[in-house]
Amino acid sequence: MKKRPVKERIVETASELFYKNGYNRTGINEILEKSGVAKASMYQHFRSKEEIGVEYLIHMEIEANKKLSARIDAQPKGKAKLLAIIDHVADFFESGSFRGCWSLNTIAEISKDDKLMMEEIIRQKKAMKAWFLRLVEENVTAKDPSDMANRLYMMYEAALMEARVFNEKWPIETARAMSEEIIEKG
Repeated sequence: MKKRPVKERIVETASELFYKNGYNRTGINEILEKSGVAKASMYQHFRSKEEIGVEYLIHMEIEANKKLSARIDAQPKGKAKLLAIIDHVADFFESGSFRGCWSLNTIAEISKDDKLMMEEIIRQKKAMKAWFLRLVEENVTAKDPSDMANRLYMMYEAALMEARVFNEKWPIETARAMSEEIIEKG
């Protein structure tokens, strides 16, 4: 059986370790050891830990969006598609691997000098906001779709982070109830 490509092994291993242990608490040597990759091979793909960090952020976004898209697509058109996002957070919380938002966890650890990672986090957050706006425009009638999308986005972010802080489900349940109110008020 052929091993997965070196870059893929590094990114998958780093993603698991960065999300579980934190970006700063995970060293290059640990990534190399767990992925079974030699340092020289790693440097053929990445010049720095920050470059691996950017790939981690991208990997996490892709994996999360696959699951989130499946959850949203399974819902009928309307309010249910918007609430599916918060329901996805609830599923994630109950999965046993929940540690909140990978982007916000990372941003708390990096410095302003980690420009590549910061740019990637901002890109991801803007993409998520745009996704909320599309969902609002396609599924409900809103007086101000942009305002509704922003409010729902904030509920999503609050659910992710506060569930992580408290390690309890009530922030997700509260965010869902508040999201329903936002949608009902249009």
